[in-house]
Amino acid sequence: MSASPLSSLIALLASRSAKRGDFVLASGRRSSLYVDCRLTAMGPEGQLLIGRVGLAALRHTGWSVDSVGGLTLGADPIAYAIAHASALAAEQGSGPMVRAFTVRKEAKHHGTGKLIEGPFASGDRVVIVEDVITTGGSALRAAEAVAAAGGTVLGVLALVDRQEGGREALEAAGYPVIGLVTAADLLGQMPAA
Repeated sequence: MSASPLSSLIALLASRSAKRGDFVLASGRRSSLYVDCRLTAMGPEGQLLIGRVGLAALRHTGWSVDSVGGLTLGADPIAYAIAHASALAAEQGSGPMVRAFTVRKEAKHHGTGKLIEGPFASGDRVVIVEDVITTGGSALRAAEAVAAAGGTVLGVLALVDRQEGGREALEAAGYPVIGLVTAADLLGQMPAA
């Protein structure tokens, strides 16, 4: 019997993206666990698993989602994987397609000067995507940009929830959170330090 897509994703993240040691995170916090989701999310196996697991999680909520995206760079491959999985599912008659977008860290100063790139449209029902949630700050920034551009944020989907208060901060701001994998899941798959 083969492993489920979620258990395969956890194993892949644990082997490729998770490291034990002494690290300073983007939030400024110190941690004995570092997770670089890009090492998984930018590979073909990771794209396949993230797309399948992420889309299934979105469909399970019952939310009517038009587009997914978040703050560049971490959210980008996750949003693209979900959009691709939705196109494959739609070909099989299994639900509508979901578009992907990216939120710049600051608006560009040339061309159209947009903060949100891609096929996002005002009025979209959006799920903010995040690679790793620690404090929730990046997801909140992306949600603010989407709301300012006329989108409705339904919630946040995190590839990895570090279980360090980010989920609670996002929920306190009114955004339900879907965590695909937790830090505990990853630590359970990693060799002891």
